[in-house]
Amino acid sequence: MKVQGKFDVSLETSDTYAEGIDGANLGRLLIDKVFRGELEGSSKGEMLSVMTKVQGSGGYVAIEQFVGSLQGKTGSFVLQHYGVMADGKDSLILEVVPNSGSGELSSIEGKMAINIDNGQHYYEFDYKLP
Repeated sequence: MKVQGKFDVSLETSDTYAEGIDGANLGRLLIDKVFRGELEGSSKGEMLSVMTKVQGSGGYVAIEQFVGSLQGKTGSFVLQHYGVMADGKDSLILEVVPNSGSGELSSIEGKMAINIDNGQHYYEFDYKLP
């Protein structure tokens, strides 16, 4: 199954444990999202990031937990992000953490893509439920 929609995201800078050296700028952000469409609900999470001394290069990892409904089925699940940027070109792996679902979404598997157009965030979510 595939669903699409929009989401709003709010990021808040938080203190980091580690401090970058040699041009690495380490960051920690708190994530709040509101999803609209066939995926309806909110998520909260945390992101760790690095920007290198080379413009347009860096990476991030994040964990967020979604709570709400997916095509009318209610529950929650956790998404894991792995993003890398090299000289302005990016790649993102964004997957449901196995066995992280609850409620009617307890057996969910899936992958998500994120697109940004004129500041608006869009998702495409490919998922499987038994």
